[in-house]
Amino acid sequence: MSKILILINDAPYGTEKAYNALRLANQLGKEHETVDVRIFLMADAVNCAIANQNTPNGYYNIERMLKFSLIKKAKVKICGSCADARGLKNNQLIEGVEISTMAEFTNWVVDSDKVLTF
Repeated sequence: MSKILILINDAPYGTEKAYNALRLANQLGKEHETVDVRIFLMADAVNCAIANQNTPNGYYNIERMLKFSLIKKAKVKICGSCADARGLKNNQLIEGVEISTMAEFTNWVVDSDKVLTF
């Protein structure tokens, strides 16, 4: 089984980096079920994992995209120190997203066949 790690560093809105990263993750989930997709959120990207996002009609919603990734069995983790710096706690996060560590992120990097950065 191929393992792909997608690292997102940018805020959920304002640029389209998170949007494009999740488009890729979700396409992998739809078309390549044997690929192990891992998503790690760092810096302002930890805000992608906040539950109850409200966007205007017709505008992409990062929460819905991340939930679809989880439905397709992607593993989603966020940087713990990045979350702490932004005051994020577990109870604010989308169900299925885990607060993680640099040690775990490092292990994912070493264990992945491909690492993509957005």
